[in-house]
Amino acid sequence: MTMHIDNDILAEVMALTGASSKTQAVEIALRDLARRQKLKRVLSAGLGLKPDELQALFDGHPTDSSPTEALMVAEAPAKHGTAPAS
Repeated sequence: MTMHIDNDILAEVMALTGASSKTQAVEIALRDLARRQKLKRVLSAGLGLKPDELQALFDGHPTDSSPTEALMVAEAPAKHGTAPAS
C-alpha cells in the first residue's frame, strides 16, 4: 500500500513516540486516534455518575457507590515496538 504522509508530521510523531520506523509511527498514531475516539464515545454517553461521585473519582477517593469500571475503555494493551500479530 502506498500512502502520502507529510514528512514533517511523520518525523514529529517519530520523535515524540520514539518510533523506530515510519510504519511504527503510523501504527502508534492510528492506535492513539482510535483510543481517543473510543474514550470520547464513552464519555459522551455519560457515566451515570452524580457530580460529587465524578469529582471523587478525579480526586482519587472514589466513594463506595462509584462505578469506577465505567471509566475504563475495553481495549487490548498497545504493543509498541513489536511486530503485528500474524
